[in-house]
Amino acid sequence: MNVDARPARALLVLTGLILVAAVANLNLAVANVALPDIGRAFDASQTELNLIAVGYSVGLAASVLYLGAVGDRYGRKLMLILGMTLSVPVSLLAGYAPNPEVLFAARVAGGVCAGLAYPTTLALITALWSGQARTRAIALWSSIGGGLTALGPLVAGALLERFDWGSVFLVTIPLALVALAMTVLVVPSHVNESTDPVDHLGGLVSVVLVAALVLGINFAPVDGMAVTAISALGIALAAGIAFVIRQARARNPLYDLHIARRRIFWVAAVAGIIVFGALMGTMYISQQYLQNVLGYSTLAAGSAALPAALVMVLVAPRSARLVESHGSRFTLLAGYVAIVAGLLVAWLMWDETAHYWRIALGFMLLGAGVGLAGTPASHSLTGSVPVFRAGMASGTADLQRDLGGAIVQSVLGSLLTAGYSASFAATIAATPQASAVSEQTQAALEKSFAGAVNIAERYPQYSESILAAARAAFLAGDGRAYAAAIGIVLLGAALVFLMYPKRDSELALLERYRAEDATEPMARSGR
Repeated sequence: MNVDARPARALLVLTGLILVAAVANLNLAVANVALPDIGRAFDASQTELNLIAVGYSVGLAASVLYLGAVGDRYGRKLMLILGMTLSVPVSLLAGYAPNPEVLFAARVAGGVCAGLAYPTTLALITALWSGQARTRAIALWSSIGGGLTALGPLVAGALLERFDWGSVFLVTIPLALVALAMTVLVVPSHVNESTDPVDHLGGLVSVVLVAALVLGINFAPVDGMAVTAISALGIALAAGIAFVIRQARARNPLYDLHIARRRIFWVAAVAGIIVFGALMGTMYISQQYLQNVLGYSTLAAGSAALPAALVMVLVAPRSARLVESHGSRFTLLAGYVAIVAGLLVAWLMWDETAHYWRIALGFMLLGAGVGLAGTPASHSLTGSVPVFRAGMASGTADLQRDLGGAIVQSVLGSLLTAGYSASFAATIAATPQASAVSEQTQAALEKSFAGAVNIAERYPQYSESILAAARAAFLAGDGRAYAAAIGIVLLGAALVFLMYPKRDSELALLERYRAEDATEPMARSGR
């Protein structure tokens, strides 16, 4: 194999693939800035806002494994074209949704459209590049993708200064059309694709597994939804067991458990879920904090996250060099240190009086951490699988972002909701006028910050005290969320430190995997 192989017109091909990924990355991020406006427009509960925020991730995370395998078999370029084409009408539906339910459904459908295209981008990088050229291509793909996730709030904030909340869901339509044109013109067709049949049953079970898991987490803290949450989590558990059994028995499994058991693969998968989950969860909470607590405009709130995007893009090339010189373990741990530092800043320093330098410092540290850790997390997956399983590696890499984002964002959102409601309930109970507050009013106050704003507008004589209590309640909730995020990241760091091999052992393991995979095509042809 050529140590530094790349396709013809490599820069154009990589640009086209990054543009396709950009559509997904922007759509993942733009909703967060608009959540306060959506909450006011629909008088939405915090749970409804959580679902709208996580809907795109649900659709994408639930579909990437299945659709990645479909792309390996039936054509990756075709999947790119379908994904970009279908994203246009779905974006229109989200932009003009008449209620939270339709908006959530449109977000989920948009995620499925991204599931058609997004896993294919990394699969094609894996198939078309090799050696150090692949590492650098993945670094660009990862850093620009992560940067766009952080840049999304700025784009959305600028739109919301002049247009209503629906505009944030329309902004990716021109980008999708440009990405579609580049895909048709420059992306090669049928490169190292599989001829094996697709495990459709396993794919459908994987969709149920991921969707039920994320929805169960979201419903868990909601009063009156305990049965729904337990049912969803029960379905996820049953689907998880069924998926493992199916993959162990299937002649052509969707998810090769032999490869998944490889230490470099599974540790990198878990590490990436935590890295990108921390990014998505922090972006989700911070955009509400900046607007609700500090009173930033949508444009100012979106701009506040810009340091994360800039640092991410600047750090990623250094990350690729660190992977080559010191190994993935060292680079992952360096990223984890920066992420924990950023979360500590958010937890301890982001209060009602926080100056912008504190905000920027937290975002810069978070961006540095994701920029450092994102490349080795994706590189380890693609390096530890054979090319004919590129869809499995790319699907897992996408799950790092999407399932990690959906789960961590759901967990943090649930803690935010529970903390906000508990704090506001305690505040009401401690006031001398507590008996005069009707059940309906109390429910609205405890439902979400947007609900408190609506009550404050109805009772202007109590507006200042209501909003002060809402800000305090929000900080109580996000304090719980950031503390949990720090704990999650520290567990991930411990896993990497203890289980991921050092550089020399990593290189030896990768060489052994390549030797094993070289015999697989012959074994497959003899079956």
